[in-house]
Amino acid sequence: MTTTPSPYIQDPAHIEQASFRQIRELIALDHLSAPEQQVALRIVHSCGVPEVMTQIRFSANACAAGLAALKQEAAILCDVEMVKHGITQRMIRRSPQCFLNDPQTVERAKARGETRSMAALDLWDEQLAGSIVLIANAPTALFRLLEKLQAGAARPALIIGIPVGFIGAAESKAALWAQQHELGVECITLLGRQGGSAITASVLNALLRYQRGEVY
Repeated sequence: MTTTPSPYIQDPAHIEQASFRQIRELIALDHLSAPEQQVALRIVHSCGVPEVMTQIRFSANACAAGLAALKQEAAILCDVEMVKHGITQRMIRRSPQCFLNDPQTVERAKARGETRSMAALDLWDEQLAGSIVLIANAPTALFRLLEKLQAGAARPALIIGIPVGFIGAAESKAALWAQQHELGVECITLLGRQGGSAITASVLNALLRYQRGEVY
């Protein structure tokens, strides 16, 4: 005996609009600026958990710095390939970069006994100034970035630091948030264990859409 599937929405624009309408009903956004609201909506949409709203953190000029960097076609540096491919490519002219699988990264990681995500940051140096950094999966990469900044490395325009996991993820994001003023960096993060490529890419995608006037 076969059953007839229940009707469901198929139009992608309708699905997206209805989703963001529901999210706006579930979370408080009035305390955020217009671009911050778009980022928060995208973060909640990407994970389907309205409660994460309480964990989202924006430094004072994070969105403005990110939008200015995008306008200038700044370098976009990613810790993993997944977050790189999660960025909406049609909205950018300069391809995001990830050096996780670069032969130099692999050699340095083995020689030092550290993660490839840490070693890959050595290849960021020439492009770090004024860049947009996305760290989605590797807390060790975020910790290493903070170490480099403490040692005097060039400042990125914006750090989107939202690594996921049980070992070091919450701690690395807490360190980013605690050290932002001392280091003189703008950042967007999501405190706690949650994070990952989809959420991290959603932040940059929200800024890209806001820049083009696509808001919800």
